[in-house]
Amino acid sequence: MSAEVTCRVAVEPDDLEACFAVRKEVFVVEQQVPEDLEYDAYDADAVHVIAVRDDGLPLGTGRLLTGEAAADKNGGDAEVGALGRLAVAKAARGLGVGAALVRAIEDAARARGLTAVDLHAQTHALGFYERLGYEAYGPEFPDAGIPHRAMRKALG
Repeated sequence: MSAEVTCRVAVEPDDLEACFAVRKEVFVVEQQVPEDLEYDAYDADAVHVIAVRDDGLPLGTGRLLTGEAAADKNGGDAEVGALGRLAVAKAARGLGVGAALVRAIEDAARARGLTAVDLHAQTHALGFYERLGYEAYGPEFPDAGIPHRAMRKALG
């Protein structure tokens, strides 16, 4: 990945708007996920991470759920966070932005004392997450009409 890309926790309103704009581009427009499914009640308390170019252009985003919100997605383990809504703008794919976002989300999870991160991967992305140390478990299931598998990585 180029040194001109930075990943950070999105706290400013402009950063959060940029996160939602990337998600809309990737999930709602490209993958045709209904907008009412893409944005949910978890967004309010999630830790959002954004990848930006030096000129401020948003390249990708992802979010980390903790506590009860994560427990709803990972079987109830309070020490496991839930990574989700990982999206990289089409023009930035293949540049390492997705991997950098996953590492930033894992760092945020470690900083909050979590011992592992779960995610629900679209099946076409299983190899991407496996290369980052995630292991699939359980059966395939549909989410927004797209096949997924649950995956987990222990944080060291």
